[in-house]
Amino acid sequence: MSLTERVRRPSLWRISAALALLAGIGVVVAAPGTHPVVLGSGGASTAYAAGGCSLGANGAIKHVMYFQFDNTHFMRDLANVPSDLEQMPHLSNFIQSNGVILDNHHTPLISHTSEDILTSLSGVYPNRHGVAVGQNSYQFYQNGSPTPFTTAFTYWTDTIGNGTYNLLSGAPTAAKPTGTNAPAPWVPYTRAGCDVGAVASANQVLENANVNSRFGANDIGNVYGVTSPEAQETTAQRTADFVGVAVHCSQTDSAAGLCSSTNHGRPDVLPDEPGGYTGFNGLFGHKYVAPLIGGNGTTSLNDINGTPIIDPTTNAPGFPGFDGMNAAVSLGYVADMQEHGVPVTFAYISDAHDQNPAATHTALGPGEQAYEQQLKAYDMAFGAFFSRLAADGINKSNTLFVFTSDEGDHYTGGPPTNPGCTGATIDGTQNPPVVTPGNYCTYSKTATTTPPGPPFGEVAVGLDGLLSQQQGLNSSTFSVGNDTAPAIYLNGQPARSDASVRTFERATGALTVTNPLSSATEPLAQYLADPVEMNLLHMVTADPTRTPTFTMFARPDYYVTATCSGGFNSTPPPVVSPKCVLEQPAYAWLHGNVQQDVSTTWLGMVGPGVINKGIDNTTWSDHTDIRPTMLALLGLQDDYSHDGRVLVEDLNSSALAASLTVHQGTFVRLAQMYKQLNAPVAGLGLATLAISTNALKSNAAGDGTYTQLETQLQAIGTQRDALAAKMIAALEGAEFNGQTLDEQAAQSLITQGQALLDSVNTLAGSSAQCFLVTFISSRPGQGEIFFGTGPGCSGLVNVATTDQSPGTTRHAIFVAGNDLPGTVGSTGISPGTTYWYETVTTGPGGTEINNNAGNCYSVTAG
Repeated sequence: MSLTERVRRPSLWRISAALALLAGIGVVVAAPGTHPVVLGSGGASTAYAAGGCSLGANGAIKHVMYFQFDNTHFMRDLANVPSDLEQMPHLSNFIQSNGVILDNHHTPLISHTSEDILTSLSGVYPNRHGVAVGQNSYQFYQNGSPTPFTTAFTYWTDTIGNGTYNLLSGAPTAAKPTGTNAPAPWVPYTRAGCDVGAVASANQVLENANVNSRFGANDIGNVYGVTSPEAQETTAQRTADFVGVAVHCSQTDSAAGLCSSTNHGRPDVLPDEPGGYTGFNGLFGHKYVAPLIGGNGTTSLNDINGTPIIDPTTNAPGFPGFDGMNAAVSLGYVADMQEHGVPVTFAYISDAHDQNPAATHTALGPGEQAYEQQLKAYDMAFGAFFSRLAADGINKSNTLFVFTSDEGDHYTGGPPTNPGCTGATIDGTQNPPVVTPGNYCTYSKTATTTPPGPPFGEVAVGLDGLLSQQQGLNSSTFSVGNDTAPAIYLNGQPARSDASVRTFERATGALTVTNPLSSATEPLAQYLADPVEMNLLHMVTADPTRTPTFTMFARPDYYVTATCSGGFNSTPPPVVSPKCVLEQPAYAWLHGNVQQDVSTTWLGMVGPGVINKGIDNTTWSDHTDIRPTMLALLGLQDDYSHDGRVLVEDLNSSALAASLTVHQGTFVRLAQMYKQLNAPVAGLGLATLAISTNALKSNAAGDGTYTQLETQLQAIGTQRDALAAKMIAALEGAEFNGQTLDEQAAQSLITQGQALLDSVNTLAGSSAQCFLVTFISSRPGQGEIFFGTGPGCSGLVNVATTDQSPGTTRHAIFVAGNDLPGTVGSTGISPGTTYWYETVTTGPGGTEINNNAGNCYSVTAG
């Protein structure tokens, strides 16, 4: 693929409008409530060829399947319209009936496809895998100037334009200018004798067709050689043949099996893997993988519905592009791999929020017809998939299934023009439930620059024009990583305390915008973070040239670009308004930010050792926890430490190491405290982000407020890092090294962690433009604050939902403005203003648990 293919919107995928929802090649339509039966690519499902891959307690796990959706939601975006997962009952019912869905699951920062998938695969935060501020691409400094963007999607060992590894875990040095390549996620499996398939799974496959690009990422040249027959193909043919699909083989299958040189296998080179990595081969691309996993010696391969998988550029069998990885295609590849001796598979599935196919990019609103039909197609694909696996004897008794979504999206739109619409109906009397699309929602989608605009579409703003008009700053002094949480690079790479930086930060923090969606005039920036805070949030990598001057987390409706003269990534071409503000319907789903609807997602697990809980809404987890949890169930171990922990609350003790079952209650309390201290969107991270924002906006004499708060943040970071290191050492000792947890030492760490959290919360409440509310609920849930300027608590319309401890009975919320998912606009909090508020606790789906008897309170913001 090109370097820009997945830069802006990774959710685009090509699929026929018909999609063969009910009839296609090899599909037998099932009666309502039953699973459809689907024939395999060769005309019949192929029995799994047993190999030497036995994992888990007593070798009970023979298959591992990991699926990562793009922007697929557990919660509803509109109250009347069932969520994405509700409309895929074959999937959601499978997970809830056999395992668990954790809906209090979170992303790292920034919450974007590249960082999120890499964090999920590796179990470490972006500072340790190298992609930390990329909107699926990022900039870096060369000779003091920010370069053009480099893609975050490269093969695992690719370098970028400055010669360092894209996936970087150690700093570049004179002796090692490339730095240290991050450990690869397939290694524990291949060392254990298991072949690993990757289906469009980020950075585990060849991601581009380059042979000799000056930007690095020369996948074809690096793997096959610049004079090889593979390199001589056209760019389009190389993409169809070699990009997007891979198998990483065990040593046995590298020497004489699937990945042998006879089958076009090539050395799987990982130069910095701890302990070394030699004698392993990889097999790359549809051209070489398809004939061995169902193509019967040819490149012809079918999706899960029996429809041929076609590359749209060459119109011949081949990889259909990352945007073409709808559920039917991805599941087809996975089923073929699992049936043909590849027992561990990682797969990506694109989202359903966009109109496909379409002459121009068009976003879809909740309940809109094309959106509902695409979700129906996904549901049918999963029904076919599970039926096919069952026929193969691949099921919950011998397979670990893991499902998650990279992040959520903030829906930048209001109600449909027909408010009573539902988009679909669900018949819950059948098993699994049956979804029938209908009563579709419709939306007004006219571009505008004059508020109030139609209630649909992101609000694109040009930063240079706003800064020039409102603050008198020269637009030539900076570069922007376009996004809703843009990374900002000032020319010359000045130090964070430089006067030019401080002037720019204050000016950015003071910008206001009239939101075309709501007509409200509001601050553009919700949070600001310079390298001190970004370091606390795990956003600073080992390569200092990648660290921006600062990051602005804009209010969630806004997509921030560098200029007013273009670059809004909207269709039709942008219309420039005097205020550099444009509402466009081409995009209506924003991610990459810190707000709850973006950074909260879900995790599903089924298989040996997983407790059948249905829905777990109490366990706080994030993407770093997926990998250690999987490895603990599988009896494997990485050659590095993780930033996540094993989610023992959802696992059977019989499937865990004995050291994890001793003092398990203390283990859980220590793990929960560790996450609140170390996870970017947990308690300490969100509180320090509020402190950082106030520091960067401040303009006290001699910049005293900034200096004081930054010094305090640095001290908090030092203390947090020391505590977190001790905590994760104790946790991993019990998880992977057979060490019994020292209860006294663990309790001391918990006490120290709580003291640090309390002090940070106090500092945040006293320093930021917000007010802190703490309260207790009768049952665990999500805390929310309904607030307004009163007087009294009638007609409160603003809601703050960023609970520091969701899923518990103890809640703490920094009220900094209206952040309710699905709403637009926020007036922010004004110092010296009195606000009236109520506390509410909700459960799954927004059901009210406790409203504190409707008691009304008031507070004056500091």
